[in-house]
Amino acid sequence: MAQDGEEPDDRVPPNVESVTDAASGLLSEIDTWPATAAAAAVGPDGTTVHHGFIERVFDLASVTKLATAMAVLVAHEEGTLALDEVEPHTGASVADLLAHAGGVAFDTLDIVQRPRQERVYSSTAYDLIANLIAMRAGMSFAEYLHLAVAEPLGMTTFVLRGSAGADARGSVTDLLRLAAAWREPILIHDSTLDHARATHLAELDGTLPGFGRQDPNPWGLGPEKRGNKSPHWTGRTNSPETYGHFGRDGTMLWIDPEASATLIALCTEPFGPWAVTAWPLLSDCVITWANSLKRR
Repeated sequence: MAQDGEEPDDRVPPNVESVTDAASGLLSEIDTWPATAAAAAVGPDGTTVHHGFIERVFDLASVTKLATAMAVLVAHEEGTLALDEVEPHTGASVADLLAHAGGVAFDTLDIVQRPRQERVYSSTAYDLIANLIAMRAGMSFAEYLHLAVAEPLGMTTFVLRGSAGADARGSVTDLLRLAAAWREPILIHDSTLDHARATHLAELDGTLPGFGRQDPNPWGLGPEKRGNKSPHWTGRTNSPETYGHFGRDGTMLWIDPEASATLIALCTEPFGPWAVTAWPLLSDCVITWANSLKRR
């Protein structure tokens, strides 16, 4: 584990070899979902269970943002850009843009709000940051993301094909490795990881796509924070400190630090009413399982 003043252990991919289907009944609910799906859960003792073909490559949609945000944090530590520097088009800081507080529209360059006034969900914000990194690093952002995140974590099928905020492909196994880097300082130091997982501008409200207006609408530097949002795509029993992301292609990843649990589920059916019902149910099952492991 990297501590302040030490280098993070950025060349040791997280071990996911313990993945087993011995307890896959936990996740078998995905068989009732409207299309092909695969899922994995990690418990407090490191036990990892899966259901479905976890090496299958899916479109990740906005779960891509978790990989992009990790690359931005690496770039910050390398000195390629600073989290508090201002992005010229928006007048917002890099941190503001990561936390959807930059006021830029979802998929255009239109400025719809002054920075730091409201949570305006935006994939364009991530593309603006990616452009800064590409210009300074002298390579495409897709290449930077591969070298900074995918390669050191061993994400062998992960690839960014377009927007840094919404257009990567990868497998459940890839996301198990990425989730490990959001739980522990594998690629970045403790202090940077803690900063990224904390709520940025806690007082901001805004619309959570698919779930309506939330007041407040907490977000970290990349991951969404559950807080006390209702309705929400995680379970009723997930703690307010749960963080992660979901995507419109039927993809989701959350980490609950209080339960010491992680859930990843990918599907070929786009997000819709089915997910609004199915994801919280599966999430509650995983929290129950994680709590049972703690009691052993």
